Amino acid sequence: RSVNIVAFGNERDGFSEDNQQPSLFWSYLRRSALISQIDSSLSASHVGNPVFTEYQACVFGNVRLVVHDCPLWDIFDSDWYTSRSLIGGADIIVIKYSVNDKTSFQDIKESYVPMIKKALNHCSVPVIISAIGARKNGVPCTCPLCTSDRRSCVTTSEGVQLAKELGATYLELHTLNDFYIQKYFGDVLEYFMIQSLNQKSSEKMKKKKKTQKCHRVQPPQLEQPEKMPILKGEASHYDADLHNLLCCCQCADVAFCPEDLSTVVEAHKVILCSASHLFMLLFEVKSPADIHDASIVHMAQSLFAVEEGAARGVPPGVPPVRVVVKDAVFCSCLPDILHFIYSGAFQWEQLEEDIKKKLKDPEKTEHVLEKVKCILKTPGKLNAVKDCRSHQIKRLYNTSLRLFFNTPVLADVIFKIQGATVPAHRAVLVARCEVMAAMFNGNYLEANSVLVPVYGVSKDTFLSFLEYLYTDSCCPASILQAMSLLICAEMYQVMRLQHICELYIITQLQSMPSRELASTSLSIVSLLKKAKFHNSDCLSTWLLHFIATNYLIFSQKPEFQDLSAEERNFVEMHRWPSHLYLKQLADYRNYVHSQKCHCAVM
Repeated sequence: RSVNIVAFGNERDGFSEDNQQPSLFWSYLRRSALISQIDSSLSASHVGNPVFTEYQACVFGNVRLVVHDCPLWDIFDSDWYTSRSLIGGADIIVIKYSVNDKTSFQDIKESYVPMIKKALNHCSVPVIISAIGARKNGVPCTCPLCTSDRRSCVTTSEGVQLAKELGATYLELHTLNDFYIQKYFGDVLEYFMIQSLNQKSSEKMKKKKKTQKCHRVQPPQLEQPEKMPILKGEASHYDADLHNLLCCCQCADVAFCPEDLSTVVEAHKVILCSASHLFMLLFEVKSPADIHDASIVHMAQSLFAVEEGAARGVPPGVPPVRVVVKDAVFCSCLPDILHFIYSGAFQWEQLEEDIKKKLKDPEKTEHVLEKVKCILKTPGKLNAVKDCRSHQIKRLYNTSLRLFFNTPVLADVIFKIQGATVPAHRAVLVARCEVMAAMFNGNYLEANSVLVPVYGVSKDTFLSFLEYLYTDSCCPASILQAMSLLICAEMYQVMRLQHICELYIITQLQSMPSRELASTSLSIVSLLKKAKFHNSDCLSTWLLHFIATNYLIFSQKPEFQDLSAEERNFVEMHRWPSHLYLKQLADYRNYVHSQKCHCAVM
């Protein structure tokens, strides 16, 4: 017997200095008298970024308790396949938030609660909403990279309203002490655990009674089909791709240098403009009238000087635009600042540490950091920052690089496809795609051409492919579109996009009812042939198992004859139901008919 609990959200408000404060579930497991044999482990999408913590323990003596604690809601954006699986296997769902983090609460309410409601889809899984912390007021956070407001708290009525929308139980835990953990949160959680165990026991007893109901000759037992191969998503390397672009300096179109022109630091306009309104102003992507912030305009004029007539896009083979940095101290720290920006502009503490080590002067350090804050600030917002924490700052690229997707602004390459043109930026393409990196930097015609023809793929598919390169996300509209995008991803050797398309196709086919599968015009065998031809081994193996598992449906379709001899042998060997079961079923029917009695099942 077991109980599976899935918890989403962070009980910390993001402003607390105590980042070592134990989580809600760790506090409960350590303090409850009903819990024993606690074990925990981390599951990570990539090193250093845990997706969830898994706790395993025993409750009520011998009941296995499994808790998946997901502090970051990003799992719904970056790994929806895992998040859907977690919700599908949950007996109890717990949603946590800090009453002092209004922005996070709004994200939960507007973005993630609708996803949870859709995933539950009328399932009777109990949900507990835990509002954690004592409400407090404080000085507003004025970090240019932080969208939080410390003055606003989540009210009780807002929490109760959210609970009503989900049909959930609402709890307020003012602090994580013994009373709130054991007597309040613990009692409610244990009540739902007992309810879950009772429901499972009841279902088990009903199944047992059905099997014991009749003592006649029983029909053959149909075994479950073989488990499908499991495909695991590949971790994103989006930030690393863009950071490597800075390190290798491929396709650089801007060169920063001090006033004496002694050193040069190369960079890329599209990356800088995606992170900063100041750079948009500097490279004439926006005008001062568009910025509406005198401090940004003044900083751009006082800190940088761009060569006349060289602000716009640079054609291939033309030297990068020279930008003179008027502040010598700032210029000495520019490599560290660029590494910070290219890494997603969220590792603020690391930037502070690097600049402190380099300058070894508190006043100069503060001087440089203030300029960085002004460079990265949002127009119209204050710039005085006392505390800038990395966990408050969202990565920039996957939202801001979208501004430059399919737009001629700063574009330095134009793809010609199906009679239409698609503008793009070599820096993004080279960073995200090794094939394009070789194409634009090798001894190929495209290396020195602005207009590049594209063959073998439709315009819509190629646009979806470019959108993934710019944003690290894609959302195919259909299985056929996902297959076309998979073929394009294989052609350009973008393996993660290929895996995303594979998971999408598998998920859509798994959710298709048998009646729809039997009547659909979609050819699964054709998908199998394409997957094999384009080296999608995981998908082709899965599709073979899918055909074998739905043997009675596919064996009646004309496309079944298109399977190769090897594929047909595999399907026959792994078919469900098996030949043996069908023979036993035929014998049982003959027995029932000969005895002139009613079926033991019906």
